[in-house]
Amino acid sequence: MHSAAPDTSDPSLKATRREWIGLAILALPCLVYAMDFTVLNLAIPALTAELRPSASQLLWIIDVYGFMVSGFLMIMGGLGDRIGRRKVLLLGAAAFGAVSILAAFSKSAQMLIFARAALGIAGATLAPSTLSLLANMFRDPSERTFAVSMWISSFSAGAIIGPLVGGALIQSFGWGSVFLAGVPVMVLLLVLGPVLLPEYRDPDAGRLDLASALLSLAAVLSFVYGLKRAAEAGFGADAIGAMAAGVALALLFLRRQARLEDPLIDLALFRSRSLNTALCINMLGVFFMFGAFILLAQYFQLVAGLTPLDAGLWSTPSAIVFMIGSFATPALARRITPVNLLAGGLIVAAAGFVGLALADGFYGVLLSSLLLVGFTPVIALTTEIIVTSAPPERAGAASALSETAIELGGALGIAA
Repeated sequence: MHSAAPDTSDPSLKATRREWIGLAILALPCLVYAMDFTVLNLAIPALTAELRPSASQLLWIIDVYGFMVSGFLMIMGGLGDRIGRRKVLLLGAAAFGAVSILAAFSKSAQMLIFARAALGIAGATLAPSTLSLLANMFRDPSERTFAVSMWISSFSAGAIIGPLVGGALIQSFGWGSVFLAGVPVMVLLLVLGPVLLPEYRDPDAGRLDLASALLSLAAVLSFVYGLKRAAEAGFGADAIGAMAAGVALALLFLRRQARLEDPLIDLALFRSRSLNTALCINMLGVFFMFGAFILLAQYFQLVAGLTPLDAGLWSTPSAIVFMIGSFATPALARRITPVNLLAGGLIVAAAGFVGLALADGFYGVLLSSLLLVGFTPVIALTTEIIVTSAPPERAGAASALSETAIELGGALGIAA
């Protein structure tokens, strides 16, 4: 027997002013989270001149943040369900701010690698905590769609602001200043979060299973490392071995979850056809989107002959269009059924790929890339489906699943 759909006309489901202000507060750490993925690229020449890292150390400075974020997403999502999503978010924000200061004043390559790794662990608290809080704060479906779209647009805004703010800071204050940019945001979150953000946790949750956490961490890190090696040097023995180890560890992780009374990931979630379909579409969408962005970055620099900074500036129109698409998605969702909106978005994105394949010249490529905005409603709607397919007490784990799918899709897109 199916439960009745929520009555969207019920005033009790509508968000109050507190929730809408809370949405703005939750968007801020997501913006910083996205900035930290992009802003370091501009600082590499300056920090290389000062810290003189080896080639291997420089790769770890760049990559370790993403590795740690990917590996700890599932752990932080499960921890939020158990001890409280607001608590995990605020603890992560405090750690992110403190370690950002450590990174800014690093005196050696080893110190910066450690700081970037710690930033990744702290960053892993931000996305699942903010998304799962939104799912509980906005119970009206149309308001929740808007909130998730704004959450996604904050990442696009971070991608836009990162290179621009980073370039200005480096030029005026040196490479360390790019890490300090997020500190005021984290301080603001720590001040306003306890007042504006409600706490949610599973009252019946047990303790976090340490073995599950370690298996999850090892599986994701091994697989993502293999993908990274494949992107750098092809599918050699080390890349294939790392990915195979990741798959084997993932199978051990799933086997352990099936035996636990209170697993890190409840395998019953995967009985939902809508969740499984949304996860697949979400990951494939990010796979194609990231692959296209890498292709565009290479085209701007290797074919069009632009400098890295100019290439970043010419990528800004796409990021702006994506942010506009995020704002437009809720209005479209009120007029178009989710299936038709998903299909329409995929068709528009496919037209963009056709345009990229047939484009003749710089502006043809640039205009065709704007059609990739079709992925915006796809990512927004599938993210909402994933989170709302889980019971409220498992929203943190479901949010972590969504973010892990995005991270894996992005890593696959880069490797391809």
